[in-house]
Amino acid sequence: MEFLNLISNATGISSQALFVAFSGATVFCLGLVTFGLFFNANDPLRRRLKSAAGQDRPVVSQEQKKRPRDFMGLINPVAKYILPQESEEASRMKMNLIHAGFRSEKALPYFYGIKMLLALLLPLLTFLVTRLVPQWSMGVVIMAIIFSAFVGMTAPNIVVDKVKESRLKKLRNGFPDALDLLVVCVEAGLGLGSAIDRVSRDLDVSHPELADELRLVNVEMRAGVERPKALKNLADRSGLADIRGLVGLLVQTIRFGTSVADALRVYSEEFRDRRMQTAEEKAAKIGTKLLFPLVMCLFPAFFVVAVGPAVLRLIIVFSQL
Repeated sequence: MEFLNLISNATGISSQALFVAFSGATVFCLGLVTFGLFFNANDPLRRRLKSAAGQDRPVVSQEQKKRPRDFMGLINPVAKYILPQESEEASRMKMNLIHAGFRSEKALPYFYGIKMLLALLLPLLTFLVTRLVPQWSMGVVIMAIIFSAFVGMTAPNIVVDKVKESRLKKLRNGFPDALDLLVVCVEAGLGLGSAIDRVSRDLDVSHPELADELRLVNVEMRAGVERPKALKNLADRSGLADIRGLVGLLVQTIRFGTSVADALRVYSEEFRDRRMQTAEEKAAKIGTKLLFPLVMCLFPAFFVVAVGPAVLRLIIVFSQL
């Protein structure tokens, strides 16, 4: 009744009318659900389909019956409502999850399921918390609920973006070492698959993310995936332009039958030059970036120390006149 009184005060409708409206809506929903269940239970076609499916149903052990349903079992009934309808949006979000390190097929339903739960639970939690602050008006409570729902919808995206940036940074930091080790292994006489396997084992401690990606490439090639396809999968999973360039070079080398060692050596030299140019570019920008801290922080302190005593002396002299 207190909730009805709050809505009545906010909308100007009497609490009795709101009670009648909510009661009628509740009775209508219950009747609709009861009718639907009764209709589905007495549908002859549905009963025949269930009986036919029961004949081909596999035997379920007692342990499987006692096993609790996982989170995916809760999402499946509402998956078509929470998953994006546009394939472009779904593929973009799936690629972001892959770049963040979530390569499972269940990652996309899990992600949108968590968004749905947060969008529902956070407003409910906010409403329960605001009930402890009676001096808040109904408008403030509604704004807090809307803001909590917005946070629940946007927080998973922000978390995925942060994880993606962190992982891409780790891959970018480990790529120069992996490239140098790959050049050494190939020039020592190892094949490309053996060289990738050796580099993945050597980088397992220092750069585990990149080592995991290289290990997955080797597993795909051993499983029968063509080498160019496995390398392209590496480029798609990593999302780095440097790895994509290396993969393109290796694919062309495999296609035309040229020396892999020579191609890797040339790419390593070009990559080293490009990395040096990037470092020089960042060093050249330091002077411009330091201008704002100098003007806003150091110069005021310098003027206070250098000019402050003279200004105080002038103030004392003019005050004595």
